[in-house]
Amino acid sequence: MQPQLQVPVQTGQFSVTQNRVMRNTYLMLALTMIPTVIGAMIGMQLNFGVMRSNPILSFVVILAVFYGMVFAIEKNKDSGLGVALLLGFTFMMGLLLAPLLQVALGLSNGGQIVALAGAGTGVTFFGMAGIATVTRRDFSFLGRFLMVGVIVAMVAIVANLFLQIPALSLTISAIVIVLSAMILLHTLSQIIHGGETNYVSATLTLYISVYNIFSSLIQLLMAFTGQRD
Repeated sequence: MQPQLQVPVQTGQFSVTQNRVMRNTYLMLALTMIPTVIGAMIGMQLNFGVMRSNPILSFVVILAVFYGMVFAIEKNKDSGLGVALLLGFTFMMGLLLAPLLQVALGLSNGGQIVALAGAGTGVTFFGMAGIATVTRRDFSFLGRFLMVGVIVAMVAIVANLFLQIPALSLTISAIVIVLSAMILLHTLSQIIHGGETNYVSATLTLYISVYNIFSSLIQLLMAFTGQRD
């Protein structure tokens, strides 16, 4: 799929370009789930003891790789390489999800927790998509607030690496879910109103938000409903 930029042609309430970007974004987002699942399945067979024993160093390395790949994807978003990098990125994110899944599935109700997290993520995504599409309101005003919120959340995450406060960890997970849901709304609104014209870039933002919602929901559900044998 090659991003195509052209002068919008109005057809009803959406332009041809906006429809194309929205359609390609949804298709690409669905496609990214395949390497994510494959990565998670492979990761489930691996031993992440080194990461668990060195959480701060692991976090720094993961953060560097994460932002390095995000930069590379954005740099090549207008080419097929951008699509390939995006799929590689989602495979890596699947691998990184594996340690959390290992812990969750180690609980007696782990399968139910993962399923509930998946359902909750789906409801959140389609809920935000429905609001953006039905109301047709321009939510671009959320941009600055979301930027500040992401920075604050990142600072809190780094701080808790040293503090290791369970209550703070749960609070961060709840904040991440709210922020990610609002980012979904903002991004989808940008597509609808022509502020986002590249489906690779849009898919990347939506994917990261969906990923964060899913992983944060798992952590919250484990904390409040997790059952050990």
